[in-house]
Amino acid sequence: MLGIFKEKLVKAPKELNSPASLNSCTKPKPSHEILKDFMPCNSSNAFSMCFGNDALLAYSPSNKPSIHHRLFSGLDNIYSYRTLRDRGPYPADQVLKELEGSFGFVIYDNKDGTIFVASGSNGQIGLYWGVAIDSSIVISENMEHIKASCAKSFAPFPSGI
Repeated sequence: MLGIFKEKLVKAPKELNSPASLNSCTKPKPSHEILKDFMPCNSSNAFSMCFGNDALLAYSPSNKPSIHHRLFSGLDNIYSYRTLRDRGPYPADQVLKELEGSFGFVIYDNKDGTIFVASGSNGQIGLYWGVAIDSSIVISENMEHIKASCAKSFAPFPSGI
């Protein structure tokens, strides 16, 4: 899984912007190169979706038999995100606290221009994020891909509660 979001959608925390990445022998890459590197490294079933110039989501089924991915979508709306977003008086962390099992997901609502990222508290499915050379936020479960794409400006995504 790969998500790339332009700076106008997501501001990177200052701790994620490492000045050491500019002096590293591995240089951060621009968004289009990160996607170009992601696609051939994954199975022939990989696909990507661009949402204008603001967001990009790419997905490849896992080759690990212990990890099961589910892809939910709805026509013209993202129903699973709306259910979480419009959950009534409960904040998102309360809803996620009730989820059991291992999970990590990135949801982008193109209509509202919002992003929702979550990783389970058991840490079995880790997510990583980093900053591309064009200040885009890059999110993936593949630490090596994030490290190669974002140089030293990357870190584990905080796990759930």
